[in-house]
Amino acid sequence: MFTDKTIAFIGSGTMAEAMIRGLLAQSIVKPEQIVAAGPRPERGQHLQERHTIRVTCNNTEAAEEGQIVVLSVKPQVLKEIMPEVRGHLRRQDLVLSILAGTPIERIANGLAHAAIVRAMPNTPAQIGQGMTVWTDTPEVTKAQHQQAQTILGSLGEELYMDDEEYLDMATALSGTGPAYVFLLMEAMIDAGVHMGFSRRVATQLVFQTMRGSVEYAAHSGRHVAELRNQVTSPGGTTAEALYHMEKGGLRTVISRGIWAAYQRSIALGKGKKRSET
Repeated sequence: MFTDKTIAFIGSGTMAEAMIRGLLAQSIVKPEQIVAAGPRPERGQHLQERHTIRVTCNNTEAAEEGQIVVLSVKPQVLKEIMPEVRGHLRRQDLVLSILAGTPIERIANGLAHAAIVRAMPNTPAQIGQGMTVWTDTPEVTKAQHQQAQTILGSLGEELYMDDEEYLDMATALSGTGPAYVFLLMEAMIDAGVHMGFSRRVATQLVFQTMRGSVEYAAHSGRHVAELRNQVTSPGGTTAEALYHMEKGGLRTVISRGIWAAYQRSIALGKGKKRSET
């Protein structure tokens, strides 16, 4: 599938390295089939030493080498990057973007290129446990679609959607989702410390509780509400805790936060720099 293919990363940050690590760990490509471009020579040296890939500080050079070009820069610098890449892509090349809040139309116009995949991974991709939602344009061939699926699958689970609208939804739910989980974990750990546990013990308890609960829910095949009811005895400690959480509006606050993230993703796609509140 990737014979004689070079994957070029425009942007050599954390998520790019996660993708590189996944591709190499699963032997999808060889190190010599990867080139990463970034502005910092020391970052390139790190990637070269750790993964034995090729590196450059020249985005144009990387774009010319790659048959699959991954846009992994920060969204705010895209406007500076596109002129360097535009005109250096062949019609049969595939562009794969992991830029949050950046619609396909903007990339297609900026690069004068039609075969584009837009994907929304999340941070657990760094350990191969990510969730990536993606879509592509009609110009993406069946072979390119399969290549994109394989690349994104190296990050964890991937889910293809046939409408780009779902990418903004995914940004709010799974892309930003780890932050919600981390905030809940932080609150639980702080509560444990408040009760008298050391922070080390409270952290251990919360980490394993989270890990075990997710695995149990994933393997049970039951609705999460049913699982919650299983551990909620009438008049018990769980019922008391949930009563106060619901009374405090936890469910509503989470829902509103995710909706706000969705609206912000749409606004970013329209070029708005900040929320209009």
